[in-house]
Amino acid sequence: MNRTTLLFGASLLVLGHSAWTLRETLDTRFERDVARMVYNDNLDALKSAERDAGVAFDSLAGVLSNVNMSDPDTAPYLVISIAERQLWYRNGDSVLFTTQVATGSGKTLVTEGGTRSYRFATPRGRLIVERKDLAPAWIPPDWHYSEQASKRGLGLAHLTRGTPLRARDGSELAVSGNEVVRRSPNGAEEVVTATDGREIVFDGKIVIPPFGTSQRKYKDVLGTHRLYLGDGYGLHGTNNPASIGQAVSHGCVRLRNEDIEYLYDRVPLGTPVYIY
Repeated sequence: MNRTTLLFGASLLVLGHSAWTLRETLDTRFERDVARMVYNDNLDALKSAERDAGVAFDSLAGVLSNVNMSDPDTAPYLVISIAERQLWYRNGDSVLFTTQVATGSGKTLVTEGGTRSYRFATPRGRLIVERKDLAPAWIPPDWHYSEQASKRGLGLAHLTRGTPLRARDGSELAVSGNEVVRRSPNGAEEVVTATDGREIVFDGKIVIPPFGTSQRKYKDVLGTHRLYLGDGYGLHGTNNPASIGQAVSHGCVRLRNEDIEYLYDRVPLGTPVYIY
């Protein structure tokens, strides 16, 4: 354990990196996210990325000011073992808090047609707590719908604003404002609901709603709190506490809601997170 402590102590020295290093990292992430959004023609997601990038840049000084660069031995940090599926909140040699977690499954999803693949693994290395979210909503990526379609043996259909999907019975699925609605042949509209595992199924296909619609925001899936680590990863709660201690997530680190609430109240922005 002494050797491990020394390694983490040495790692803490990287907190002396200048502000431009973190700024450069944010620039790189934003450019990558923008490229992905443009490729997928997700304009709503692009606008969201722009807003998030602005918030990240504006709060850069605040994040850095929360890190004790002058004396790293007194700065608390988080350590996560993927193999043991255990988290420690430490300050020097002292363990302030420890609990079990769930980590990435390590599985690979190949989309329909084999055009793309995704590996659901928890990233290793050093990250920092960039943002703290209360009651976070999950905005499922496109791969989520591919995964659900594969599990249920259904096809996929993309719903876009201004272009309704039409079924053989004459009904339509369309976007009205920020809601996905089902229109009957007589013109009556009904707002549809969607959540994790209960996606919209229309004309025998799982529907991928546009970004910005209520049906593309899943509540409660990420639990009550989240410590956001960047690149779409985070430490968050769960609506499935039985999954804790297993390798079942899509890459994020899951905690029981009471555990993430404990950390949310105590872990400051800028806290280093070491995942191995």
